[in-house]
Amino acid sequence: EIFRQGEELEALFRTGRQANRETLKVGAVATLSRNFQEGFLRPLLGRKDLELKLQSGSLDDLLRRLSAHRLDLILSNQPVQGDEETPWRSRRIARQSVSVIGPPGSQNAPGFPDILRDRPLILPGPDNNIRQAFDQLCEHHHIHPVIIAEVDDMAMMRLLTRDSGHYAILPPVVVRDELRNGELKDYGALPGVFEEFYAIRIRRQFESPVLRELMAQKAEELLTFSDNQSG
Repeated sequence: EIFRQGEELEALFRTGRQANRETLKVGAVATLSRNFQEGFLRPLLGRKDLELKLQSGSLDDLLRRLSAHRLDLILSNQPVQGDEETPWRSRRIARQSVSVIGPPGSQNAPGFPDILRDRPLILPGPDNNIRQAFDQLCEHHHIHPVIIAEVDDMAMMRLLTRDSGHYAILPPVVVRDELRNGELKDYGALPGVFEEFYAIRIRRQFESPVLRELMAQKAEELLTFSDNQSG
């Protein structure tokens, strides 16, 4: 514990404050929605007293950086379990239903579950938590989806859904702007299928006030569709 606190203080003195300017280092799992990341970090954007450093990568790689005090926080779509050797703390900061998203104009589109039958779909990859919940839902309702593409990266799913004319299984936050301007339409949430967003920290004796400010945000603020948002 003493050695860990010493490493923490060393990291704080080395990169935490320079010329009255604090540095906050945030890592995000590479497949996480960019819109969600922007919404979470929005209170810090434009602050002249803060240098924000963003990194992306696999969860395992980001956890190694967090343990080495090279990151202050990780944004992820899955929690982790810490122990005495790796004192990680996971906190769910938002949860959103996952919807059937598609091109506008289908006024007579059937509701769930018929909307999923015989319709080419863009889906998250097999290892994604959303996909696993979707597969269980299809199995329960005896649906055999027609898969036209499997995509791990949410940013790429956003582009394919917007430009291909096909339907996709997505959290609405991923295509926030396209829904707002009418390029895409939300055809309804899938029962029991959610995307969860987690903030992962390491237990610290000296925690940044900026980090506490971020963690105090309300979940509904991170997923809102207000007109002054972009990205």
